[in-house]
Amino acid sequence: MSLLDQINSPADLRRLPVTALGDLAEEIRSRIIEAVSRVGGHLAPNLGVVELTIALHYVFDFAHDRLLFDVGHQCYPHKLLTGRAHLLEGLRTRAGMAGFPAPTESPYDLFAVGHAGTGISTAAGMARGDALSNEAFHSKHKPGGRRIVTLIGDASIVNGVAMEGLNNAGTLNRQFLIVLNDNGMSISKPQGAIAQYFDRLRLSHMYGGFKKGARRVLRRLPGGGLLQEAYHKLGEAAKALYAEDSWFEHFGLVTVGPIDGHDFPALLEFLTEARDFDRPMVLHVKTIKGKGLDIAERDATRFHSPAAFRLFTDPDGEPSTGCRVEVATGGRSFTTAFGDAMHDLMAHDPRTVACTAAMPDGTGLTRVLADYPDRAWDVGICESHAMDMMAGLAKTGYKPFFAVYCTFLQRAFDQAFQEVALQGLPVRLCLDRAGLVGGDGAVHHGFCDTALLRTLPGATLLAAMDELSLRAALEFMRTYDDGLSAVRYPRDHIDPRLADTPCPPFVLGKARVLTDISAESPEAPDVAILAFGSLAMQCLDAAASLREDYRVAVYDARFAKPVDAELIRELLTRGIPILTVEDHSIIGGFGAAVIESAAEQRLDASRIVRLGIPDAWIHQDSRNTQLVEAGLDAQAIARALRSLLDTPPAEPPPISTLREPKPGAAAPR
Repeated sequence: MSLLDQINSPADLRRLPVTALGDLAEEIRSRIIEAVSRVGGHLAPNLGVVELTIALHYVFDFAHDRLLFDVGHQCYPHKLLTGRAHLLEGLRTRAGMAGFPAPTESPYDLFAVGHAGTGISTAAGMARGDALSNEAFHSKHKPGGRRIVTLIGDASIVNGVAMEGLNNAGTLNRQFLIVLNDNGMSISKPQGAIAQYFDRLRLSHMYGGFKKGARRVLRRLPGGGLLQEAYHKLGEAAKALYAEDSWFEHFGLVTVGPIDGHDFPALLEFLTEARDFDRPMVLHVKTIKGKGLDIAERDATRFHSPAAFRLFTDPDGEPSTGCRVEVATGGRSFTTAFGDAMHDLMAHDPRTVACTAAMPDGTGLTRVLADYPDRAWDVGICESHAMDMMAGLAKTGYKPFFAVYCTFLQRAFDQAFQEVALQGLPVRLCLDRAGLVGGDGAVHHGFCDTALLRTLPGATLLAAMDELSLRAALEFMRTYDDGLSAVRYPRDHIDPRLADTPCPPFVLGKARVLTDISAESPEAPDVAILAFGSLAMQCLDAAASLREDYRVAVYDARFAKPVDAELIRELLTRGIPILTVEDHSIIGGFGAAVIESAAEQRLDASRIVRLGIPDAWIHQDSRNTQLVEAGLDAQAIARALRSLLDTPPAEPPPISTLREPKPGAAAPR
C-alpha cells in the first residue's frame, strides 16, 4: 500500500517518520499530475507547495488549530492529506473534489476561497474571535489553545486587501503565523515594486549568509529555542537576526526567512519554533512553482491551470528532463479571439491602451503586452488599482481597455462607481469568463456583473455571442466615449456556425435578428427569444427543434443597458410573447431589464418569461453540465418555449372584482 493510501487524516501523517516524508511528497506529486492531466486544473501552484503543506500538517494539528488558505488553488495537497484522496479521481466535478477549499467537503476547509488577498484578514478575524472566547493559544497561559496559520502565495501579498490584513495583523497580541509562499510567480510573472523587493531578497547572497549566521548564533543562546527565547531575551538586537530590514517589520510582524520550501528539515525546524511563538510572525518560504515536473517548472504560466494534457515520458515510464506535453484543445476560445482582436485594435489606434490584473495569459493579452509594452500593463493581483489607473488614462485622453475575469470585476466595483462612472469616463471593461465557468465552480462564476453595472448611470453593457460579434463589440466600445462600457463573454469555445455570415456593427441599444422570422415578418412569429450573449447559439438550436410546430424568432440582444425598447414594444403590442435567455443571475440581469423596459412603456409584461442562472450556488463540474443544471441548455430552452406557448395569456380581471376604494378615499384618476 502506498504511503498516501495509509493517510485518512493528518493524524496518520504525523505517525510517519520524517524520513518517509520525501517519498510521500513524490506520491502526492504523481497523483496530482495524473489527475490534472486527465481533466485539467491547477497544476504548477499545487506542485510547488507539496513539502510545505506536508510540513504544516506534520507540525500543527489543524483538527484543532486553524489553517486558512489565501490562494485557494494551492489546496490539492492539503485535500489529499485530509481524507479526500479518494475524491481526486473526480477532480473539479460534483462527484469528486472541488478545485478550491470547500467547507462542504471537509471541516479542514474553513472558507471557500477563490479570490486572492483575503486570507490574512479572515485569519485575523478568527484570531480575535478565539481570543475573545479564551480559546487562543498562549505558550504559558493557554498551551492547549488554538493556533492560527494562514498560507498566502502566488504574489497575492500585493493585493490591497492583503495589505489591509497585514496592517491589522501587526496589532495582534498573540500567536499568528503568516506563511508567505514565495515562488517568484503570480498567475504569471508578478509585477510591481514589492515583487522586485522579493526578487532582490531571494537573489541576495549576503542575505542568505546572514540568515545562516543568525541561526547559528541563536542556537547558542542559553535557555532554549531558536525564535521564542531569543526574541524575549535579546529584544531589538535579536530581532535584527530574524530579518535584514524586512518589509514586514514595518507592519509590526517578526519576519523569518526566506527558507527553502522543499527542504523538510528546515521547514520542520522553523515551523516547530514558530508554532509556539506568542507574536505575529511571517515565515518567508521560497518554493519553485511546478516543482517536480520539468515542463511545469520551465513554463509555470502555461501550466498554472492547463486543460487536460498528454505527458510524454522516458522509456522507464517517468517524466523525463525536457519532457513535453500535448494540451487538449477543443476549438478556438473566446479568450484567444479577444486577444487577437485587441492586438488588432492596438495596431489600428495608437491611443488604445490595455491592462490586466495578473492574468495576461488567462485574458489573452500576452501578445499585446509583448508587442506594445508602452501601452499595455500587467499590474499584478490589484483589480482596484487597475480600474483606477484606467480611469486616469481615460482622463488624459486615451482609450483604456481593462481585461479582467468577470468574477474579479466585483473587487473593483467601487472604483467603477467612484472613479469611472461618476466621472463619466470611457473606461472599457472586457469581462472574460462571464457566466458559468465549469470546473472552477462557484468561487469563479461571473454571475452578477450585469446586475452590478446596470446600477451605474451612463453605463453601457454589451455581450458577444461569437468571434465576429466580439470584434464588433470591441470596435463599438473603442469609439464610445460617453461613459463606462463593458462586454461579457464566456470561458468557452466559439460556435463557428455564423462565421461566414456578415456581422452588422453594434448600434447603441439595438438587437440583431438571427432568424428569417422576425417581428417585422408579415406573419408574426409565435414567440421571440431575446438572448444576451453566447447562449444565442443554444437558442437557435431550441428554435430549430420546434420548427415543425412554432414560428420562433431569435434575437441577439447585444445590449443589457440600454435594451432595445423599440423591439420590446413591437413584440408585446403584437401579442408576441418573449423569452429572455442569459448566462447571468436571474436577479437583476438582462431579463429584469426587459421587464423594466416593458413596465416603463406601460406594456403588459405578463408574457415575458426569463431564463438565467437560478438563485442558488452551482458548484464545480463541466460548463455544459452546469448549463443543464441551470436550465440553460438547448433542450431546456425548448421546453420553456413550449410551456410559454402552451399557456394561454392571462385574462384581465373583470371590473367587478377590482378593489373598491375605502370610504372617504380619493377616487383614482
